[in-house]
Amino acid sequence: MSQSNNPATTLPPEFLLLQQHAALATTWHLRTLFEEDPQRFDKYSLDAAGLFLDFSKNHLNDSTLSLLVQFAQKRGVETLRDAMFSGAHINVTEDRAVLHTALRLPPDTQMQLDGHSITDDIQAVLARMEDFARRVRSGSWKGFRGEQITDIVNIGIGGSDLGPAMTCTALRPYVQEGLHLHFLSNVDGHDFDAKLAGLQPQTTLFIIASKTFTTQETMLNAQAARNWFLQHGHEKDLAQHFVAVSTNAEAVSKFGIDTANMFPFWDWVGGRYSIWSAIGLPLMLAIGSDLFRAFLAGAHAMDQHFQTAPLERNMPVLLALTGFWYREFFGSSSQMIAPYHQDLALFPAYLQQLEMESNGKSVTRDGKPIATPTAPVIWGSVGTNGQHAYFQLLHQGTDVIAVDFIATLKPLHSHKLHHKVLLANCFAQSEALMRGKNIAEAESELQAQHMPAEKIQALLPHRVFLGNRASNTLLMEQLSPATLGALLALYEHKTFVQGALWNVNSFDQWGVELGKVLAGRILAELDGSAAETAHDASTSGLIARARAAH
Repeated sequence: MSQSNNPATTLPPEFLLLQQHAALATTWHLRTLFEEDPQRFDKYSLDAAGLFLDFSKNHLNDSTLSLLVQFAQKRGVETLRDAMFSGAHINVTEDRAVLHTALRLPPDTQMQLDGHSITDDIQAVLARMEDFARRVRSGSWKGFRGEQITDIVNIGIGGSDLGPAMTCTALRPYVQEGLHLHFLSNVDGHDFDAKLAGLQPQTTLFIIASKTFTTQETMLNAQAARNWFLQHGHEKDLAQHFVAVSTNAEAVSKFGIDTANMFPFWDWVGGRYSIWSAIGLPLMLAIGSDLFRAFLAGAHAMDQHFQTAPLERNMPVLLALTGFWYREFFGSSSQMIAPYHQDLALFPAYLQQLEMESNGKSVTRDGKPIATPTAPVIWGSVGTNGQHAYFQLLHQGTDVIAVDFIATLKPLHSHKLHHKVLLANCFAQSEALMRGKNIAEAESELQAQHMPAEKIQALLPHRVFLGNRASNTLLMEQLSPATLGALLALYEHKTFVQGALWNVNSFDQWGVELGKVLAGRILAELDGSAAETAHDASTSGLIARARAAH
């Protein structure tokens, strides 16, 4: 269905060359590629910023990579990358720079934006965050009854929730003992009740994260938290228990928060890229300023690699190119993220927002319909749990789904056997997806069980695995603040590169706006403050049933 009256974009010759090459590559079996080239693992793996990427289990050879790199160059990946880092307004629909990378620059590195140095602004906010975190962590910041803060509730949504929640969970072993982090985002009151159950107002600190201090879900939860607190304390006590990550000083002050405890960030920081800013305050409170700066430094190390490494040896570029290769030419409409580390349980959800909100677009930067598929569906959960759920579909289902496996070589616990079993499963799954089990191997296996011939023939179709299914494997020594920073920056830049390949603006999200507008209209109809407007029969029927229930 046409999305626009503008003519669709034409595909460049480099894309057509990839199409022709894909006709050959789709006939390859990964098992054969490894048999024919014993050096394949060494050729198609690399280290960067504390991470190791094995991308050898993909349908590619030197010609494939050369063609993919040529297409990336045609799409101007290097030019766009340099423009982003320089502060150019590459977010064309909102006329904004995209400078989350500036937030993780070393303190003595100057960065200009529109003729103004933003380095001092960044460092000033960081210094204020560090001072506040020191006071809370040391116990010198007291609640209204003179007690130390033990629980921190972050109230936000989208990047203001997923970033802090994911990173605090991922760095759980580094969180200060006795400090408990909670994250409230859903407008569902069930979530509110669950998150505040058991908390004591005199030892609880709330962080309200909303740049404008008007985000509906966040402010509804914030007001409910304020009411909950005032059942025990007084309005004069609010400033000891509520702080804000916002730029709306008037609204923050009206809420009862001291603007000295308002931590701003800027319009050149998108929500899903904001964990490096004041949105990261919960993480700094959890792990302390030194480790937070290590987190920033890990991301900066990946930034430097992305800026300087040639495309064919550039980790974010290679991750982007392999994903693009399967999306465009192998019919892969989704990608699975499989972290073999329990503390990365929220990482797939974080990537869902990062990649799908960034590149879930159907028009180019200049508003023309896109002639090819764009962002795949991102999904997944921690291994080994997934092996007992959806891995069946990965191995024997009809869909082609590429997988990113993520693991650490050294655990932060003392259960050595657990970790060996975990790694064995991770490596085995990628091998099984690649190798599969052919009919001869399956038959030999059943014969070894002394099974009757007729039963073997009946079972054979069910015991064959086609294999030939692609994956990447990312390894790190340990999950530390620095390696987590590098991992997040890796996927940020992967998302950026894929946006360039599809020629979309990865930094707006107009697709979330329509539902918000309609929800506001329907809310007024549900509470009776407005007459019902024209809806389709389904929506009108649902509104009527909801009103009847109340």
